[in-house]
Amino acid sequence: MDDRVFNVLFLCTCNSARSLIAESQLNALGKGRFKAYSAGSFPTGEVNPLALEFLQANDLPTDGLRSKPWDEFAVPGAPVMDYVLTVCDDAAENMSPVWPGQPISAHWHVDNPALVQGDEPARHHAMVAAAANLRRRIELLVALPTAALDRMSIQHALGDIGKKAAA
Repeated sequence: MDDRVFNVLFLCTCNSARSLIAESQLNALGKGRFKAYSAGSFPTGEVNPLALEFLQANDLPTDGLRSKPWDEFAVPGAPVMDYVLTVCDDAAENMSPVWPGQPISAHWHVDNPALVQGDEPARHHAMVAAAANLRRRIELLVALPTAALDRMSIQHALGDIGKKAAA
């Protein structure tokens, strides 16, 4: 039995909603097999209030969540990542640091709920939709038989998960 804990870094530009929701969901759903983190290329320095409200309403962990730059994870002494997953197109296209340990990376596009204009119900719906999209993908990640897969198979599987269409 493989009792290894996999470190996963979720990246988006602002690190205010999507990547933080993914971090919280994976830490809750990962069953101790995963330790999730999040960061941004240009973090806002704030957790989006609707994202925080969503996490609290769904009893997902919020302790320690903060908007932070991705270079915190590229310095000596930082946790070494096994997987780096971008959740926005801008973060996927931006030049990112060289990650220690050469983690497997993939892109999981998720629409940015923080950009939705309109009334409170419209913004709330966008946050719930983004979180549901992330949750489906995270459930697929958690279900991967990582102990039975080689690096190339995991890379392929994470890419396939990223291509899953939002329902």
